[in-house]
Amino acid sequence: MKAELLQEIIERINSVKIAVVGDFCLDAYWFVDESKSEISIETCHATRPVRQQKYSLGGAGNVTNNLAAMEVKDIRALGVIGHDPFGPEMVNLMKKAGINTDNLLIQNEQWATHVYIKPYIDDKEQNRIDFGNYNKLSEETANRLIYNLEKEVNEVDLVIINQQVLSGIHTEYFKKKLVEVINRFPEKIFIADSRNYTDFYTGAYRKMNDTEASLLCGIKKEPDEIVPYSDTLNAAKTLYHRYQKPLFITRGSRGSLAVNESGVTETLGLMIISKVDTVGAGDSYLAGAAATLAVGYPMEIATEIGSYVAGVTVQKLFQTGTASPSEILRIGQDPDYIYHPEMAEDIRQARYLKDTEIEIIREWPKDLCIKHAIFDHDGTISTLREGWEHIMAPMMIKAVLGDKFYEADETLYHKIESRVYEFIDKTTGIQTLMQMKILLDLIREFGCVPEDQMLDEFGYKEIYNNELMLMVKERERKLKRAELSVEDFTMKNALPLLKKLHNAGVKLYLASGTDKEDVKNEAAVLGYDHLFEGGIFGAVGDVNKEAKKIVLDHILDMIGEFETGQIATFGDGPVEIRETHKRGGITIGVASDEKKRYGLNQIKRTRLIKAGADIIIPDFSQSAELLSLLNIK
Repeated sequence: MKAELLQEIIERINSVKIAVVGDFCLDAYWFVDESKSEISIETCHATRPVRQQKYSLGGAGNVTNNLAAMEVKDIRALGVIGHDPFGPEMVNLMKKAGINTDNLLIQNEQWATHVYIKPYIDDKEQNRIDFGNYNKLSEETANRLIYNLEKEVNEVDLVIINQQVLSGIHTEYFKKKLVEVINRFPEKIFIADSRNYTDFYTGAYRKMNDTEASLLCGIKKEPDEIVPYSDTLNAAKTLYHRYQKPLFITRGSRGSLAVNESGVTETLGLMIISKVDTVGAGDSYLAGAAATLAVGYPMEIATEIGSYVAGVTVQKLFQTGTASPSEILRIGQDPDYIYHPEMAEDIRQARYLKDTEIEIIREWPKDLCIKHAIFDHDGTISTLREGWEHIMAPMMIKAVLGDKFYEADETLYHKIESRVYEFIDKTTGIQTLMQMKILLDLIREFGCVPEDQMLDEFGYKEIYNNELMLMVKERERKLKRAELSVEDFTMKNALPLLKKLHNAGVKLYLASGTDKEDVKNEAAVLGYDHLFEGGIFGAVGDVNKEAKKIVLDHILDMIGEFETGQIATFGDGPVEIRETHKRGGITIGVASDEKKRYGLNQIKRTRLIKAGADIIIPDFSQSAELLSLLNIK
């Protein structure tokens, strides 16, 4: 989606009026700090002192809250709360967000406000405490709610139907009345997001996840079980035939599908490198998609906006997050997508060029004319820095724990260790300074280091770089003393391939997230700096300047916007692959085993395919076949 269109949609959403009828819930986060626990005199049990408490809107409330954050002009909530302390808390939160609560009815008998209390000890959620499981909606309340909805329908652009709980407003009586309203207003879009009664709401659009879609087609899946794309696609077609109304099916990080009379549209999942909390992501997606439809845009545009909104909110921890227009614009202007997730995560789906280890992910025109080749450095050509992650990880663990490094208990230490290695895996390929900037969020997440004792990204980078360079310089000394050779620090057959490309007239560019001067020095030490006539590029000490993006922009400016088929990028990190893919270049993912310097690293294979690689190679040992595939003589 072009930035201009995204900006236009966000601005137009501001004029929309949407009614949300459903199960309004309250999410309560109680953070327990057992350091102040004492033994209760009455029970002789340890108390659980709550250090901090937070409340946020859940269920239909989360949908309205997301609409409000997107600055939808007019949001009208239609639901039921109880005569209890939590009802006013919910109403206050909604009014602060600018949500109209005039149609939020109070039922005094047999109704408690739906509340999910989530106690946390450290960062682990304990057994949840629920209110509202024994609610019974009276026919009187149901009639009042339906009467109010009928008054609102003509005044709004779209109606969202939310069904969150079995003990909510969606009784048999209410459902029948609601379907009557839907059928009385056939020109109005109603979107139903129902956990239990999707089949019931005749005449409405539907939104569901892939597990729910499978169940509706008679295939039971566990909540954490992967639903293959083919199964989701079949479910989408089956359900559209059943309902004869458009529907959305979300697939978590694997994207979403939309189906209507024009067929099925797939929207790719977003690549998120930070820690995520997916609670409420479906509501966020629904809010974004519904608001887009309400403005008048088609389904395929609605799915994109829905994914951007959800992509923002999943990065907000310990809350059912929302996305502001500026946040949506930021993530949508240059989104990073996940490509071919099934193939990436299942090597059994690999397709190889005959009699080779060259895996073909995507076919391309046979008349390629590659004139420019971009190479990542570390892990693609050079292994001088092999093992960098084993230097970065201990450094980051120490940074997260600070003065508590030696006194932290084993559970906390291993928890941080796991998060650090997960973080390094996800951020491999981006420049070091950006990694250190994100490290600051990790330090704050665990709270072991006071803010005034934290360094900035430059300080942490200096610590890491000093430790790394001790290893690199020792390896360089071994090269100079002829104790080791260039072949010991380069990927299998990398140098011969570079020379063949250079001799074939392909202009070479070297790109790295490492500091520019270090890259130039290491390329010189290894003896191939002179081959990179297009230039050697690295980080320049500015977290806002991504070295590899600069290289790509430079090449595109030079050769012209519409000739990107002349570019091939070789890399073992997602950044160079992803950015080249966005611009239409050919991408060769080098899934290298840096320690052996040959052979396939399956973890890299997965990461590179998801980033958009067209080809996967383990090394350059089959360079003749690779060059022939790229039509380079």
